[in-house]
Amino acid sequence: MLKIGMTGGIGCGKTVVAERFEKKGVEIIDADQISHSLTQPDSPGLTEIVEHFGASVLGAKGELDRPTLRKIVFDAPQERKQLESILHPMVFEEIADRAMKASGFYCMVCVPLLLETRRSADFDRILVVDCPIEVQVRRTLERDRVDELQIRRIIHSQSSRKERLTAANDVIVNDGDLSLLDNQVEKLHNFYLDLAKITGS
Repeated sequence: MLKIGMTGGIGCGKTVVAERFEKKGVEIIDADQISHSLTQPDSPGLTEIVEHFGASVLGAKGELDRPTLRKIVFDAPQERKQLESILHPMVFEEIADRAMKASGFYCMVCVPLLLETRRSADFDRILVVDCPIEVQVRRTLERDRVDELQIRRIIHSQSSRKERLTAANDVIVNDGDLSLLDNQVEKLHNFYLDLAKITGS
């Protein structure tokens, strides 16, 4: 199974791109969705998080209070590393399991922090969804209704645009032109199909 690791900064439109590949029958494995499932009430992931960060990261119904945890890890880099050390091994184990069971010629794994986790070698190709930083800011403001300063802090905490583009095998420019986006997805899909048939033969 050919594995494509898709990444990109906040607001670059990874979800929109993933939906277009999914409509073509490609199985999409989403690291964020896996992370959420691993931190549901009474899950081992949530238990480890509470053991380290304390009950203050729990909501009234025993669920993970994500805004509180997000503030903790953004204010203290060492705490972010601790959270990553808890969640990332679980997430990538689940990704590997799902990829083994995936159908089709190739699967696509959406990992927003792929470069930061240093797991690029897990994938056959790295696809970066790219757009200008100001577009990232505008989209995230419209989507999340959060403070612009917070968005720029998130962007600054992630790998830079230059680092992502340097690491990329393939790039999709997602700057708002949907016809251009569709053409790029179509070309890459056909390329991945051909590559999967070659590598699988």
